Amino acid sequence: MSYFGLTGGVASGKSTAARMFEELGAHVIDADRIGHECHSPSSPAYSEIVQRFGREILDATGEINRKRLGALVFSDPEKLHALNAIVHPRIIARVEELAKQFSSRNPAAVILVDAALIFEAGIGGRFEKVIVTWCRPEQQIERLMHKGLTREQAQSRIAAQIPVEEKRRRADFVIDSSGSLENTRAQVEAIYAKLQRVAQAEARKSSA
Repeated sequence: MSYFGLTGGVASGKSTAARMFEELGAHVIDADRIGHECHSPSSPAYSEIVQRFGREILDATGEINRKRLGALVFSDPEKLHALNAIVHPRIIARVEELAKQFSSRNPAAVILVDAALIFEAGIGGRFEKVIVTWCRPEQQIERLMHKGLTREQAQSRIAAQIPVEEKRRRADFVIDSSGSLENTRAQVEAIYAKLQRVAQAEARKSSA
């Protein structure tokens, strides 16, 4: 079984690219959504997170307030590392479970894992190829501020991740999302065709 990684800095156009890949026929596994599920009271990770960071991260209903938790961890690398240590192993296990399900139905399928922290989590080697989306840092800040963050909060989120130039260096494919949607889509289509060829070749090897 082979699958591909899609990553990029926060607000770099990764989710937009993921939707485009899905429209072309890729099976997209949203690792960030799985991470969100780890914050649910029904998740085993919930009690670990609350125990580590305190009940002040909860809202009136007992749900984890993601903005409150984010403000706490993105200003402190040690706390961010502690949170990642709780959720990352669970995210990886669920991603692999879903990838196996897709592969069992169609061994030549393009399976794409949409995950913000592929390099930060040290899991780049798990993927056949890694695609990185990027845009200019000022665009990232503008997009985050449009979502309600202050400039300082936006800069803190960006600084908590590996610099985009380093991600681009490690990538097998790069998508520049600083231009129009049409330009981004053209890049996605070209890369998807290459991923299809890789997936088909890996499926032939596995069946040989």
